Order: sequence, then structure tokens, then C-alpha cells
Amino acid sequence: MKRLIILFVSLFFSITTYAEQITFGIVPQQSAITLANNWGPILKYLSEQTGEEVVFRTAKDIPEFERRVAAGEYDIAYMNPYHYTVFHQKPGYNAIAKQKDKKIRGIIVVRKDSTIKELSELSGEKLAFPSPAAFAASVIPRAVLEQKSISFEPKYVSSHDSVYLNVSKGFFAAGGGIERTLNNTSENVKDQLKVLWRTPAYTPHAFATHPDMPIEQQKRIAEALLSLNNTEGGRELLKRINFKGIETASNSEWDDVRSLDIKLLNHLLATNSTQ
Repeated sequence: MKRLIILFVSLFFSITTYAEQITFGIVPQQSAITLANNWGPILKYLSEQTGEEVVFRTAKDIPEFERRVAAGEYDIAYMNPYHYTVFHQKPGYNAIAKQKDKKIRGIIVVRKDSTIKELSELSGEKLAFPSPAAFAASVIPRAVLEQKSISFEPKYVSSHDSVYLNVSKGFFAAGGGIERTLNNTSENVKDQLKVLWRTPAYTPHAFATHPDMPIEQQKRIAEALLSLNNTEGGRELLKRINFKGIETASNSEWDDVRSLDIKLLNHLLATNSTQ
């Protein structure tokens, strides 16, 4: 009986170590398992630094992630540049940080043994993309292909990893992604691919907090993220997601994306209210 009481007390205090639970949504560019493996240790670190339980969340695909962010389901979210410009408007997510010294570029990949050397050779092909509103991996490549009058049939396969896998297996002539997720994908897939083309560069993904999160809590999260830069252990954690560092960010830094006047997700602004 005494042992049971001790076990119960131990479990109670382990469960109540953290003052509050904070949901951290990660855009599902890769599988949930891969994201959890790469981001889990970072969220554990944030929990230890803030004294609040920061828990991993994602979605089955990018459109579902978009719906959840639009509904304000995450306390903090790591979202692509276009997502940020949309969800800053409504429900009002606010950028607190971004990857340090980084601009995001989309890429189009083909198999290493592909004879395709120019974008024009993709005319008439079926091309794989993660989702319609995946900014660098889908929106920008598709826009450039359309500007160049290169006809193609887009197919949406739910994640960056799925794009790379499908192209590596020869199911599609080419597909869209970004360099970070290509570098993070499995070696046996990556070794079968090469980059055909890169997009222009834009402000990268945002770490953004929900408008209902108290300012002091936002500051603690931001400080914890930035502190990853300061120790060898923190920098090792950042290497798991192919970051060299994290820096503070302000809303205006995404004006380069706003200047593109993309309207793909305007329907979410019309149908969701602030949570």
C-alpha cells in the first residue's frame, strides 16, 4: 500500500510539473512521425525553459493544418510565409521569430537519371506538389510555370516527403519542395533526386503566436526559442530541423510575400472567426 501511495504521488507531481499546456502546431511538410522526431526534443527544451508544457501538434495534411490555424486551434504555430500573411489577418497570429539568416526558395526536383534539363521540358507532364497553398513548394513554382506558358497537370500528395517519394519512384516527372525538407528526407529517396530549378528567395516560415496568448507568455516562448542559439546543445537541437539559428521577427518582414497578392486562402478568412 505504501508503495502504491508513493507511486501515485510521483505520478501526480510528474503530471503537474508544468503550469500550463501550450499547443505548438507544425506545418505538415513531412510525416507526423518525422516531424515529432525532429521537433519533439526542441519542444521538450521549450517546456523546460518556460516551465509550461509545450506539446507537439500537426495535421494529416496541409489543407487540414490551414483549417486548424484559421480556427485558432494552436497557441503557437510554425507556418509557411503565405500562411502567415493570411492568418495574421485572421485570427491574428503574430510573428515572434524565424529561421536566422535564411530566405526560403522553392525547388523542382526530378530523378537523377531524368533527361529533363529545362522547365520547358515539363510541358504536358503531371507534377507533384504538397498542397495548393504550400508557398515555396507549390504556389511559386506553379506561378512561374504558368507565366512561362508551360502547361502541366498538378497533383497534390499531402506532404513534401510524399512529393519526393513519388518522384523518386517515377510516378511523376517532377515535383515541388524546398531545400530544407529535401535535405531532411530519407537518404535512399534523396539519393535518387536532383534539383532541376530554384525559385526566387522570400522571407521564410514564421513562428507565430495566437492573439489570445498573454504577452508575458509570448515573451517566454520567444526567449526560449532564441536561447537555442546560445549553447552547443541548443544548436544540436536546431540541426535536427536544419536550422543554423533563430532570430526575432516582425510582421513587416513578410511584406515581400504580401506583394505577390496571393488569394488562394481568402475563403478561410471569410468563413472563420477569431477564436
